[in-house]
Amino acid sequence: MFELTDKVAVITGGGSGIGEAIAKTFAKNGATVHILELNASNGEKVVESIKASGGKAFSHGCNVADNESVKSVFAQIEALSGKINITVNNAGIAHIGNVENTTAEDLDKIYAVNIKGVFNCSQQSVIQMKKQGKGGVILNMASVASVLGLSDRFAYSMSKGAVVTMTYSIAKDYLAEKIRCNCIGPARVHTPFVDGFLAKNYPGKEQEMFEKLSATQPIGRMGTPDEIAALALYLCSDEAAFITGSFYPIDGGFITLNT
Repeated sequence: MFELTDKVAVITGGGSGIGEAIAKTFAKNGATVHILELNASNGEKVVESIKASGGKAFSHGCNVADNESVKSVFAQIEALSGKINITVNNAGIAHIGNVENTTAEDLDKIYAVNIKGVFNCSQQSVIQMKKQGKGGVILNMASVASVLGLSDRFAYSMSKGAVVTMTYSIAKDYLAEKIRCNCIGPARVHTPFVDGFLAKNYPGKEQEMFEKLSATQPIGRMGTPDEIAALALYLCSDEAAFITGSFYPIDGGFITLNT
């Protein structure tokens, strides 16, 4: 079950954290993986790891916020692999702030990556999948912030709410082309980003703050990148062929039990 043999998967932000876990999980299950990564060296390291384990992978330096860059990379992927079956729009950036202290520049930066980046890669994926005529899967990385009001997450929540509604629109518009589109809504996941955030903002108190953040999930801990990757694998596999236009929380009970 959940085999991706002969599938070609594009994963944005696949050079670290959740994206890295998804790239490795997909490759382990037979997919040829193409990582789109702003930090090209991070992407190459993941590719090397995948190849060392017998998988197939390529890395492409790409700014997903740049439409021309995305077009160019998708053309490269088509030339290398001949098709695209799966796209995971995982690349994203965080921001802390409310409507008063969020600057116009902050908002533009969040919009460019978290919204326009998903648009750029989804657009090129749909064009390629329609040309192939065999359908495909687009999976977007949303957040619990997509559907809940979180303190000091004004711009980030705005962007992740947009990811959900883009997901619904793509799923509706391309039913006839058999292109499925869903999104995942994680709560806090323990990634290198979390460790870096704690080291920067709470020096000397990293463990204390880590435990506090972990406790905000009713289940009592943060998620792991591999747990997110497992859900992504299912939603992008043929076993999930009946699923489209859906938002899947993976949050340790954060949305429904955090009262």
